[in-house]
Amino acid sequence: MSVATYLERRGELKTYFDRTAVDAWARLTSDAPVGRIRATVRAGRDEMRRTILGWLPTDLTGRTLLDAGCGTGALAAALAARGARVVAVDLSPTMVELARQRSSVGDGPATIEFLSGDMTDPGLGQFDHVVAMDSLIHYESADVVRVLAGFAARTTRSMVFTYAPRTPMLSLMHLVGRAFPRADRAPMIAPIAATRLRAQLAGETGLRGWEFARQAHISQGFYKSHAMELIRP
Repeated sequence: MSVATYLERRGELKTYFDRTAVDAWARLTSDAPVGRIRATVRAGRDEMRRTILGWLPTDLTGRTLLDAGCGTGALAAALAARGARVVAVDLSPTMVELARQRSSVGDGPATIEFLSGDMTDPGLGQFDHVVAMDSLIHYESADVVRVLAGFAARTTRSMVFTYAPRTPMLSLMHLVGRAFPRADRAPMIAPIAATRLRAQLAGETGLRGWEFARQAHISQGFYKSHAMELIRP
């Protein structure tokens, strides 16, 4: 992994989500009214979460699961409700605290361990499943593949992740975004070519023994993301 690239981007993400965007994301991931653009992002994320949940067993009793980049905790809560013991980690301590507060409302699941830190930390433990929903979309394909290889060493059943597929529109947004001062924009999404990513995954020695399984493309207005499942037969 390009340490400088990964660490630099990780630092940008932590600053953005911990200081700049926490209020906006708290609103986006709630039932509060939002504008038209954010409404499409909310709808897309909801559809992606339903898709990922559909790929996992309805009964996760006794299984361990890593929610890598848990955000405000909606996916972690849904997985815990199925009986999983979930480790939910995010770079932003503020986002993690919000997720913890939301999970404790009413009869919220008690099987979620919320942590602030790096999702690649081996100290997080061993898991049956790993899910990284929209937490790798800011990294270049080489970094994505090596993060997944690190997960694979600690995972026994399946890994589900999403990436931003390279399309003409997303590439244009990527270029336009570079024209704005860094302080005025979010950390950039890194569009990835599907064929290149698949080739890199197939050639990664740390992923030997893993197979490609299901895929799904979700496009809702300004939300465009592609999910991929890797399984260990």
